Amino acid sequence: MRISTITRYGVRAMIDLAIHGKDGYVYLKDIARRQQISLRYLENIMTKLVKAGLVFSSRGRNGGFSLSRPPSMINVSEIIRVLEGSLAPVPCVDNPYVCERSDFCVSHELWKGINSTIWEYFSSHTLEELAKKEKEKFVKIKIKRRI
Repeated sequence: MRISTITRYGVRAMIDLAIHGKDGYVYLKDIARRQQISLRYLENIMTKLVKAGLVFSSRGRNGGFSLSRPPSMINVSEIIRVLEGSLAPVPCVDNPYVCERSDFCVSHELWKGINSTIWEYFSSHTLEELAKKEKEKFVKIKIKRRI
C-alpha cells in the first residue's frame, strides 16, 4: 500500500484548517504557504474535499475554506476515501468477481483482513487529534530552537 501525494497533502491541509479555521474561513494561499504545497495543486485537492462535503468554500474578501464539521467529527479515513479511494492490497478485495477463486481462496481472506485493519486504523483518528499533536510538536520545536 502506498498513499499518494494528493492524499498526504490533503490530510495536511485538513489539519491546517482544523488549527487555523476556528474563527472562520482560511485563505488557500495561507494554507499553501504554511504547508509548502503548490497553490495550484492545493486548489485541486480542495475542490475534491468541497465536492465530498468535508470542506466549505466561500468567495470574496472574507472568503476561503473551512471545515464542514468540527474536527472531532472528521475521521482521517473520510479524507483518505475521498482523495485516495481504495487502499486494497489486491483488486479482489474491492471486487471479488474479478477472480473466480475469491469464494474459496484463503489468501483472499488475508488481503481482506489487511484492508479492514488499515481502514479501522484510519477511522480511529480524528482531525482534532492530529491538530492537537501538530500544535504540540510545533511548541516543542520552538522550545528546542530557543535553547
